Amino acid sequence: MKLIDIDKTRYRRHLNRVLIGSGLALAAGSLLISQTLIALFPDPSGSHFHWNALGVVVTAAAIGLGLSKYRHHDYLTEVLYVWELKQSLNKITRKMRKLEAAAQQGDADALLALQYSYAGSRQLWKLDDNVIIMDELNTKQAQLDTLAAKFNVTLHVDDYEDSILKRF
Repeated sequence: MKLIDIDKTRYRRHLNRVLIGSGLALAAGSLLISQTLIALFPDPSGSHFHWNALGVVVTAAAIGLGLSKYRHHDYLTEVLYVWELKQSLNKITRKMRKLEAAAQQGDADALLALQYSYAGSRQLWKLDDNVIIMDELNTKQAQLDTLAAKFNVTLHVDDYEDSILKRF
């Protein structure tokens, strides 16, 4: 996955609308379905938990299918990009110990994966206004730059591919 610049205000606006819309649709849909089922199939004991749960599950599935169907719509471009970026960074994080050990030995792929992770994290944290641990990231970036210089490796995040993680 390639890192691209996205408009922060558009991303936040669209993400908030998608989250609020999904929440409202979940509330309204689950109430509509559960109340309809309760009216059609009343329980003499007065417990309608199973109908309420079914309403929530069916509505959540419908929202998930709707978002999945329209995920490549222009309105969701930034939201989908950030979601995929988080998935990509998660793959790297799961292999971080092995990557850091290989980077200390001068492995170019490990160094590249770390460079991508740091650049992607920096972008993600700026989009979410999470700059609290940016100093820690800058320290790790400086250490990575030192390693890259030591082993004479040039790092370009555009060269990163998920497939290089299979080695680790």
